[in-house]
Amino acid sequence: MSIYSISQVETLTGIQSHTLRIWEKRYDFLKPNRTDTNIRYYSDEQLRKLLNISKLTKSGYRISKINKMTDQEINKIISELSDHSGSKIEDEINSLTISMLDLNEQIFDKVYNGHVFRHGFSNTFSNLIIPFLNHVGVLWGTNRAMPAQEHFISNLIKQKLYYAISSIQPPATSSRRIVLFLPEGEFHELGLLYGNFLAKELGWTTYYLGPNVPLENLNKIIEMVNPDMLFTMFVTPRPEGIDRYIKTLKTSSRTKLAISGSSSYFEELQLPDNVHYLPQPSGLASFLQQNLL
Repeated sequence: MSIYSISQVETLTGIQSHTLRIWEKRYDFLKPNRTDTNIRYYSDEQLRKLLNISKLTKSGYRISKINKMTDQEINKIISELSDHSGSKIEDEINSLTISMLDLNEQIFDKVYNGHVFRHGFSNTFSNLIIPFLNHVGVLWGTNRAMPAQEHFISNLIKQKLYYAISSIQPPATSSRRIVLFLPEGEFHELGLLYGNFLAKELGWTTYYLGPNVPLENLNKIIEMVNPDMLFTMFVTPRPEGIDRYIKTLKTSSRTKLAISGSSSYFEELQLPDNVHYLPQPSGLASFLQQNLL
């Protein structure tokens, strides 16, 4: 069982900390646990219930009425609300969070498949999956209070990405070439996989090296492939600095390097002319389109 601080619960549910404290005093449904030093913490079950309550309050239910409902009544209403095709992104993110907490693939598939049916894969990943990952701190390695559940949901998302990638037709032999990789020490692969999908969808020939690629091996691949572009991400701070790492890449003068990752790592960097920072992996699509010719 994972445990969550009141600030983490606020982040995950959107319910402000002072509201949680007021509810605790006034109503029976919320009884957080306490440490020996009297600090509040919440269990998976309590977080799951608060996610459902957040959805109910956003749907117009008064908290005094919710307080009188049984868990079965709450779950029934939540299920009925989830069946509406016009679910808000916030509600879908809550449902994905619950699927992670419960290790429930059926809930994940219901939300994911419904969004893909209405909006397509690219929209689903950029407008639902990435905000969801940011919401729970999976993509950028923050607020990681639930590693086993994080691995569960990440692997479900990977399966969807692998399927989407495998469904794309092979590129033309004359297409432009891109190498996608994560440096040594980087293991958060979902954004890189999405970049691979975007490049393939636009007709690029991709060389997907995956996470934790040793620099020596990477430079040999660059020499072999002579790519038009490289794409990588920095999630973990690098002791030697990102700018120094970039200088160690054996790229030709025409090779462009697209980088994504936490903006805090790039705020004061003076990047070379051939290096381009993308705040989100989804920005790779427009950058690739600009460099097709």
